[in-house]
Amino acid sequence: MTSVSTHKILMIRPSHFGFNSETAESNAFQQEDTHTTPEDISKLALQEFDLMVITLRQAGIEVEVVEDTASPVKPDAIFPNNWISFHNDGTLVTYPMQAKARRAEVRMDLVNQFRTKWGYTKALSLDQQYPTGPFLEGTGSLILDRVQRIAYACISPRTDLSLFADWAGQLGYMAIPFTAADENGQLIYHTNVMMALGDGYAVICLDSIPDARERQLVTDQLADSGKEVVDISFDQMNHFAGNMLQVLNQEGQPYLIMSEQARQSLLPEQVRRLSAHATLLDIPLWTIERIGGGSARCMMAEVFLPG
Repeated sequence: MTSVSTHKILMIRPSHFGFNSETAESNAFQQEDTHTTPEDISKLALQEFDLMVITLRQAGIEVEVVEDTASPVKPDAIFPNNWISFHNDGTLVTYPMQAKARRAEVRMDLVNQFRTKWGYTKALSLDQQYPTGPFLEGTGSLILDRVQRIAYACISPRTDLSLFADWAGQLGYMAIPFTAADENGQLIYHTNVMMALGDGYAVICLDSIPDARERQLVTDQLADSGKEVVDISFDQMNHFAGNMLQVLNQEGQPYLIMSEQARQSLLPEQVRRLSAHATLLDIPLWTIERIGGGSARCMMAEVFLPG
């Protein structure tokens, strides 16, 4: 059976993880910690990162780990899914990111390495076409049903509607745009904090889509795609329950990767429904979530190899 998921992921081991005041302007999940030194925050994040890699590999999931470069300092390098995506038609896409501090994460040495090593024949360099905007932040902005060729995106300062439509046209996806906001009315910065897709199911915070017509459009499309909808609350979304990713191990068994915080927020009935589709695998990412405003899904860039 064709799956929306891959068995190979890319992760970037951070050199200088820390609070980014520039991204915090649009990311309500970030919290600045003035009681812990930057060095200790970075050390704690490294410990969480390394444990996540070990946990994934023990489950039989293939993880490609790349070391971040020490210079320039990139506090969000741990979240590579925002700047690169891989597609099995041989396309590798790099993306324009809103925060100037994050643009250095797009490393051409890695792009060239991946093209040579894994055989990508086409590079779509949106970051070079739109260096100062509009913005589209990879699979943070885009939730992809790679089997049905459908892309979902909540429009925000980091996810431009016109660029989303252009991306969908170039890669052959049907675009489903909508607006999503948190309980305070602030636009949700990335679609992948309120929505996740797996084989036969979708995790989504439907309350975050205020427009009834858009909400119905999304739910109808998910139903038409054969997805069982597991609806999460604002509170669960705020605990990163929407920031999950289904990954396959080498035997093709599906795992739903999430943080310990996200797992603890789930209700028993939600756990039961999700467990019918995949093995739930949670990792403690408390420092990365609190300081960086991203969770397990943000740390993994899926590698769909050409062919």
